[in-house]
Amino acid sequence: MAGGLETLCGQAYGSQQYKKLGIYTYSAIISLILVCPPICILWIFMGKLLTLVGQDTLISYKARQYSLWLIPGLFASTILKHLTRFLQMQSLILPMLLNSIFTLCFHVPLCWILVLDLGDLGAAIAFSLSTWLNVILPGIYVKYSSTCEKTRSPLSKDAFLGVPQFFRLGVPSAIMVWYVFSFL
Repeated sequence: MAGGLETLCGQAYGSQQYKKLGIYTYSAIISLILVCPPICILWIFMGKLLTLVGQDTLISYKARQYSLWLIPGLFASTILKHLTRFLQMQSLILPMLLNSIFTLCFHVPLCWILVLDLGDLGAAIAFSLSTWLNVILPGIYVKYSSTCEKTRSPLSKDAFLGVPQFFRLGVPSAIMVWYVFSFL
């Protein structure tokens, strides 16, 4: 669904309506956060669902455990996707590169430590923690950098009013991506 943000932000940035870029980003984040709870419910009941479709009980239980530890990362990913698009629309690639390198340097040792200590659940925990770090660092950059001064806007009612518009663009975008990848 993040493809809907590209359309809105591209138009706003191209027409030099810079404050709309921030408002659209907030609308997109709010929209996808609204989509997260149904996914969380699906993940919470993953063990029962997999058992219903014939999966081995032990594998279903492990998949549920793993999914539960991915839930914090799901919320972080919804923010990260849109924060990345926000920076891309402004051609702010270097901060994203540095953020990715820093997060990678954090994630690799963390993942090794947690996997050695907790097994497969350690990988899910490491993913969630690293994804939140990957959100916090560019969030700080956007909040305090002078390069984002024109496009930074406060959270306002306009962001909430933009949610229906985002869904009108985001849902078809998600369906299109799903349709294309279903044939690969």
